[in-house]
Amino acid sequence: MVFVDEKHLSVRLTNVASLVPINARVADIGSDHAYLPAALVLDGKIKYAVAGEVVRGPYENAVREIHAHHLEDNIIPRLADGLAAITAGDKIDTITIAGMGGSLIVSILENGKDKLKGVKRLILQPNVGESQLRQWLMDNRYQIMTEKIVEEDGHIYEIIVAEPSVVPFRYSQYELDFGPFLLENKGPVFTQKWNEYICREEKVINQMKQAQKIPVKKIAQLRKHLEVVKEAIADDNWN
Repeated sequence: MVFVDEKHLSVRLTNVASLVPINARVADIGSDHAYLPAALVLDGKIKYAVAGEVVRGPYENAVREIHAHHLEDNIIPRLADGLAAITAGDKIDTITIAGMGGSLIVSILENGKDKLKGVKRLILQPNVGESQLRQWLMDNRYQIMTEKIVEEDGHIYEIIVAEPSVVPFRYSQYELDFGPFLLENKGPVFTQKWNEYICREEKVINQMKQAQKIPVKKIAQLRKHLEVVKEAIADDNWN
């Protein structure tokens, strides 16, 4: 396990924190121990945050951390479902959602659309389902401003920063799958992620070939997608 506390964030959360604007008013949804907002306040980067949690245990952890560091005037813990943790009086302009699946993040954003008015930046770190999340952002007129991909403790995470756009912003399926900025700035972690994906899918195909009735069409679809993945990682100009 990676050691994390309010001053020594994990690699993943350190990267999320680096994307928070100075003096932003932050809502950290699924805040757990409130490590992220606590670090941002203790570092002097922000002065106000809401730490939202839907589960009582993590919410109580956040309350304890906030009290332990005397941050009651800076961080407001709220036991609420998703963006229901935000009130108009908070004047939130930045939302962070980290450490959950892309489909759950989509659900949180979709169900809390009324809370997104006035929000200038979304910083999202899905554990899986990145393509689905990018699709929602595109469909709801959010432009992806930057992306990061980081490896930590044997896991690879993508971080997506998006801001509202007055005009529709379109991404190809290729960009939705792999990330428009990650495609532009391929590196060793990007290559590692997709090479591991290829290995997993090859095992699945081999297992399918052992079936009594071989799913020829499904295998063809998987192989076709693997060719797309191989194309995505073929560019090795990061060396």
